Amino acid sequence: MTAATHSSLFPQDPDGSQFVAPPRDADAVLDGLDPEQREVATALHGPVCVLAGAGTGKTRAITHRIAYGVRAGILQPASVLAVTFTNRAAGEMRGRLRQLGAGGVQARTFHSAALRQLQYFWPKVVGGELPRLLERKVQLVAESAARCRIRLDRNELRDVTGEIEWAKVTQTVPADYPAAVAKSHRDAPRDPAEIGQIYAMYEQLKRDRSVIDFEDVLLLTVGILQDRHDIADQIRGQYQHFVVDEYQDVSPLQQRLLELWMGDRENICVVGDASQTIYSFTGATPDHLLNFRTRHPSATMVKLIRDYRSTPQVVHLANGLLNQARGRAAEHRLELISQRDAGPEPVYTEYADEPAEAEGTARRIRDLVAAGVPAGEIAVLYRINAQSEVYEQALADAGVPYQLRGAERFFERQEVREAGAALRGAARFGGNDSLLDDVVDLPSQVRAVLSTKGWTTEPPTGSGAVRDRWESLAALVRLAEDFVRARPEATLGDLVTELDERAAAQHAPTVQGVTLASLHAAKGLEWDAVFLVGLTEGMMPITYAKTDEQVEEERRLLYVGVTRARLHISLSWALSRAPGGRASRRPTRFLSGLRPGSSAPGTRPAGAAAGGAAERGGRRKRRGPVLCRVCGTTLTDAGEMKLMRCEGCPSDMDEGLYERLREWRSDQAKQLGQPAYCVFTDKTLMAIAESVPGDDGELSRISGVGGRKLERFGADVLAICAGEELAGEDDES
Repeated sequence: MTAATHSSLFPQDPDGSQFVAPPRDADAVLDGLDPEQREVATALHGPVCVLAGAGTGKTRAITHRIAYGVRAGILQPASVLAVTFTNRAAGEMRGRLRQLGAGGVQARTFHSAALRQLQYFWPKVVGGELPRLLERKVQLVAESAARCRIRLDRNELRDVTGEIEWAKVTQTVPADYPAAVAKSHRDAPRDPAEIGQIYAMYEQLKRDRSVIDFEDVLLLTVGILQDRHDIADQIRGQYQHFVVDEYQDVSPLQQRLLELWMGDRENICVVGDASQTIYSFTGATPDHLLNFRTRHPSATMVKLIRDYRSTPQVVHLANGLLNQARGRAAEHRLELISQRDAGPEPVYTEYADEPAEAEGTARRIRDLVAAGVPAGEIAVLYRINAQSEVYEQALADAGVPYQLRGAERFFERQEVREAGAALRGAARFGGNDSLLDDVVDLPSQVRAVLSTKGWTTEPPTGSGAVRDRWESLAALVRLAEDFVRARPEATLGDLVTELDERAAAQHAPTVQGVTLASLHAAKGLEWDAVFLVGLTEGMMPITYAKTDEQVEEERRLLYVGVTRARLHISLSWALSRAPGGRASRRPTRFLSGLRPGSSAPGTRPAGAAAGGAAERGGRRKRRGPVLCRVCGTTLTDAGEMKLMRCEGCPSDMDEGLYERLREWRSDQAKQLGQPAYCVFTDKTLMAIAESVPGDDGELSRISGVGGRKLERFGADVLAICAGEELAGEDDES
């Protein structure tokens, strides 16, 4: 399953079929499972631990296990609680269980399950209503810091908030925070004593204002279950069987809650992969997964190693990464076996600098799209979000649509809420709506309704809020098209019901475009083509990964990135940050012995040949440093390099020239049928209007004017800069 493509809107089996009819008997649920998945599905008694590698069908195995137990009469649907870590994963699990005839099973996140119990039992235990849930704690953390007379900038505020969350899920009180940081070798963003102060003030302000945060939901539920045995017994009477997905990501607090739910029973099935533990900074630890057999000596252990997602070439690279791993998690690594036909070899590319890497990546993506790979099936993954800007710019320059992962949730966007209300009204009163008189099929009805909310057949030019709104509405149109393909008889009312269910589950369709995301945000997703960029020492592993344990987590993060790819995998790095900079960077150690021409760790590189076999097609001619035209400072920021001046230096832009360039760009975009930014971005036009190039050489030195654009648009741009009339421009006076 993937959230990277609209085909994921409806759960699929490996054979690609959708909306499978519920089987008539229990054994039919087992049809199509491989031997290991079948072993999981039929192990319904006692503790079960499933070690499931990436792409091995773990969700399929555990949902079929629940459905088989329900249909065989061994499990009562209402007595099963399946927990996972995201609303999307829980929604996917509920959808699959409904298809398999086990719709009464509870599939929730830890927080959702705990909040439901807390709301129910709070009046009985404490009295009155549950305190208001604090949706965003950042503002209260900021106030807490101010009261402690500690100034935090925006980034520090986010990091300190993360530290408070970590302390709470590891059950660390404010007074113990500094010692806990030292013991865990955690790299605190501020003096631990200061963070401890802010943490204590934050807790005090919450008490004063009668609010709780998400971590309190778990803490309070644990407290009630520990203190009130009658309530614990009531919950244990309700839930007899537990399933925990992504068990390697469980925090100490979540594990404690799980133990209280279970009591002294052992009807639990956990699923996880220690090699995908990448959230230790949030308190997650694979220890509970790795110690499961110790805590439950009678446990059934099953390994899922048949990879249905990736080609043998991608799987070979993933296995190679883990073969070099060290530490306890590495001792339990799974050697995956691809079940797919052979595909292309991984591509390794070395670039001179970061802008060249971004431009080269954008060119390769444009070629893939031209070859038929949907843009929504391509991802660019990087270590930190700050790396995205240069790729946004490069993709825009190449005319490739993209989307940033991690923005506001789809169904919470204002335009989506408004569209949902309009569709709901049309479904209810459509017979009296002239708008729908001439349309009969469901997608056409949706297009007609959404046209009143701003949807058009062609996207608006440029970026920003208008384009974002259109992309949201276009995603709803594609959802309708997918829905009717899966259910040809579906009505507008059926679609509205589906939208409401997805809104409740936060299971959102995605806009069509290349996904830009951090490696952490990519967990749980998959694409046909994945570009892993910025793979240099200091970025991968990140420079602040000091201990062996931290470095190994960075290796696992790269492993997660590789295993997101189904068919194409590209890995790249740049020798310097800025054009003309000193080529002092080295590709990540994790690729040693794996990329062509490199030596395995611990061996001496083969002289100058080391790394020489890596693809160098993307390396461009080296050029000198880019200097600010105003003050002469060496520029390193991509946006400043495009303008060829510091952001703070005064602009000498010819406003009239800039407006004429914008008018010309608008005409070109209309002729080409593309958004305006595909001709030149605003910053490129600003740079042209500021430098006023007089020939091809001067124009080509402006970032964003590559060889292709110089050939296509250069003559026009130079003519405009020279104040000449363009061919076809008539004086209409």
